[in-house]
Amino acid sequence: MPASAPGAGEDAGTAVVALRALGLGDFVTAVPALRALERAFPDRPRILAGPAWYRDLVDLAGLDWEIRPTEPLRTPPWAGERPPDIAVNLHGRGPQSTAALAALAPRHLWAHAGPGAIGPPWPGRVHDTEIWCGLLRAHGVRADPDDLWWPPPPDPSPNGTAPPHPDDIPSPRPDGTGESTPHAGAGTAVVHPGASAASRRWPAERFAAVVRHLSATGLRVVLTGSPDERPLAEHVARSAAPAPVRVLAGRTGVRDLACLVAEAGLVVCGDTGVAHLATAYRTPSVRLFGPVPPALWGPRVDGRIHSCLWNGTESDPHAPVIDPGLEAITTADVLAACADVLSRADART
Repeated sequence: MPASAPGAGEDAGTAVVALRALGLGDFVTAVPALRALERAFPDRPRILAGPAWYRDLVDLAGLDWEIRPTEPLRTPPWAGERPPDIAVNLHGRGPQSTAALAALAPRHLWAHAGPGAIGPPWPGRVHDTEIWCGLLRAHGVRADPDDLWWPPPPDPSPNGTAPPHPDDIPSPRPDGTGESTPHAGAGTAVVHPGASAASRRWPAERFAAVVRHLSATGLRVVLTGSPDERPLAEHVARSAAPAPVRVLAGRTGVRDLACLVAEAGLVVCGDTGVAHLATAYRTPSVRLFGPVPPALWGPRVDGRIHSCLWNGTESDPHAPVIDPGLEAITTADVLAACADVLSRADART
């Protein structure tokens, strides 16, 4: 433990708990801070309060944390245990998330300054990884916001993809000779048309045009997404006909998705969790930004193999309609970015 950090020299058996009960991209951007805490407290029990499916992400990122399943803004389950020595709010600026940790009665509570917490001020408009690494540095813990790369994932299934499924969208070859079943690999493009809010969702018809073009260049295309996004992915696949494409939306767990992204030659997506996996696995990507600028949520590393398209305007990231700046990004813009990123990635190898 850093000598300047609160709790130095105290009982090494007491736990460090961190709260981060959010989504996929939020987990990835917290990895540098989680790694920093591991290095600072190597001999202490470390508990990450978050969704149960974070267990797979912890393993994939090469981290060593116990996952304590926790709903957002709720106090982690803590029955009959000693209060943690240190509770770290990696969830938000408070006050609800800070209060959720304070209910554990930790000896030290690390959070940004606000009601019920004494700490560094909220840093404002900086990249998400810097927010949490800055909080740790304020408490004497060395933290590098660029420590984002993950080790190669184990292959959870043959060729890193789910097996064929009766509900798959038929994907005939252009010559009509039968169905194409793409597998993960350098010749695969992962296209992720969905996003959690309509403001960050580029039009499906434009994604279909991108799919047709990528397929015509010889890339195998797979469409990913959550179960709720499967209808959107199916619509993109049908609109992209006769391009061969496989719809894996709703059929990949976190491990399958990670393997797909890690082995792919290209990822095309909006400002969403898959984009952060592309950063973690150094997979070339084209990302379409709308309400929020890439300076806050884009890749901090490997700029030569990632292209962030943004028109310089900002709006409500939770709006029920597409952001005007995102809508202004054309299919030609995306195709040009894909060609540029792929050429730079080829030059790197």
